[in-house]
Amino acid sequence: MLVLFETPAGFALFKVLDEGKLSKVEDLWKEFSSSESARQVVKLKAFSKFENTTEALSAATLLIDSKPSKGLRKFLRVHCDGETLAVADSKLGNAIKEKLQIECVHNNAVMELMRGVRSQLTELISGLAVQDLAPMSLGLSHSLSRYKLKFSPDKVDTMIIQAIGLLDDLDKELNTYAMRVREWYGWHFPELAKIVQDNILYAKAVKLMGNRTNAAKLDFSEILPEEVETELKEAAMISMGTEVSDLDLMNIKELCDQVLSLSEYRAQLYDYLKSRMNTIAPNLTALVGELVGARLIAHGGSLLNLAKQPGSTVQILGAEKALFRALKTKHATPKYGLIYHASLIGQAAPKLKGKISRSLAAKTALAIRYDALGDGQDNSMGLENRAKLEARLRNLEGRELGHSAGSAKGKPKIEVYDKDRKKGSGALITAAKTYNPAADSVLGRIEDSAAGEEEEMIPKKRKKEVEPSQPEDTLIVVEEKKEKKEKKKKKKADVEDVSLPNDVVGDAEPESEEVVKKEKKKKKKHSAENDELQNEGEAGEKKKKKRKHAEPEEETKEPSKKKEKKKKKKSED
Repeated sequence: MLVLFETPAGFALFKVLDEGKLSKVEDLWKEFSSSESARQVVKLKAFSKFENTTEALSAATLLIDSKPSKGLRKFLRVHCDGETLAVADSKLGNAIKEKLQIECVHNNAVMELMRGVRSQLTELISGLAVQDLAPMSLGLSHSLSRYKLKFSPDKVDTMIIQAIGLLDDLDKELNTYAMRVREWYGWHFPELAKIVQDNILYAKAVKLMGNRTNAAKLDFSEILPEEVETELKEAAMISMGTEVSDLDLMNIKELCDQVLSLSEYRAQLYDYLKSRMNTIAPNLTALVGELVGARLIAHGGSLLNLAKQPGSTVQILGAEKALFRALKTKHATPKYGLIYHASLIGQAAPKLKGKISRSLAAKTALAIRYDALGDGQDNSMGLENRAKLEARLRNLEGRELGHSAGSAKGKPKIEVYDKDRKKGSGALITAAKTYNPAADSVLGRIEDSAAGEEEEMIPKKRKKEVEPSQPEDTLIVVEEKKEKKEKKKKKKADVEDVSLPNDVVGDAEPESEEVVKKEKKKKKKHSAENDELQNEGEAGEKKKKKRKHAEPEEETKEPSKKKEKKKKKKSED
């Protein structure tokens, strides 16, 4: 039996001298307690040395994947004819058996034998000292670790984190310096701040002009448009600013130089950040842009840490303070964080920003994972997802337009073609509805003046409630009842017109009392009829409305009392 043993210096083959000792696995370690006893168990048969570190690294990486290298296969073909080979890895033994047809063994006895050989390795292999073996193993382990990590300087995202941080700092400094230039030079030429709005153009104009008296002689065509240039020259002639010395202008110009140099460096830094983002996270850049993607990576700590986050976390990344405040106060949680500045969310309507941010965060999480853990270097996935999100946004906007147009299913209504309809903006979309006079219900007119007085006595509220609620059949019944009332009132008027002689005063008084009693009886009948009408009109109404109608009834009693008093006075006369 032969034993295959891997070392940092090369492959070693040991011949087992006494295979009977392998049966006692528990006592095998005692055989390797000293170098002399170890030499009685195993003996070095052959050794294949690595030529350089590259060969050692390639052999070690293949052994990790349980594959024999080309040098190992040659070595085994030469020295393992008809022998059984003991290996430390069962998968490696299967690969050797398939390719070289060499019988391989892997069991507990073999593993214990390997452990014993490792403990006495320098004694069993002559010419391999401990001081030589230690640096070999250290260098190979470093090379192997670097290879396993697949270290690539192009995939370092720390440069992105530093670049986006510096870019934000530069923006703050530029704004501070530009405001200082405007305030400082504003004492000399205050009108210039309103004429030139851009900070960089303002600094260039101040640097070129210096004193405002020089504005008429200078040419600003390279910096400003013609309209702005003429306005600047006119304002310089009538400016309200104070005079400044040449030393002050020199310091202002130096500050303008600082502003311009910072703006140039910011443009260079942005180009650098754009190229790094397209290299490291192309799909993320295609979805949300360079700046938003870089801020997400910086906020997450690294691209790999960001890849571990779900889409819901990516959606509100940057709004942690608002999230915890909302959870504490039991209010609505925020819908977006840093992702709000993406162009897709900027295109959406305010009502749709929450939906689009949720969809964008889900696609962004997938793009981040593909960039961090995938092998592809293109942005095809990001562009495809962006196209899907744009289609969803158009779909949502179309649905909103459909709802506003008045259709129930979210689609605009299609009108039927009409050849008689006129073309143009003034044409009707649908045919105009004709007026139907048959739909109106008109009560019969009451020409008599007494009937007019009675209508005034009936409250207006009761009329409004009775008329619209009653159909045409009930209205006919109401008209018949009114006609009966008119006849009764005419009879009353005839009775009142009959005047008694003056000499019969004593007999007139009892007759007037009888008239008053008859009138009271008639009034009771009249109130009962009104109650019937009221019940017919208020059949479907609630009790509260009945209470309201009780008040007008009291008002109708008051004018009847006044009439009684007038009639008493007439009878006394």
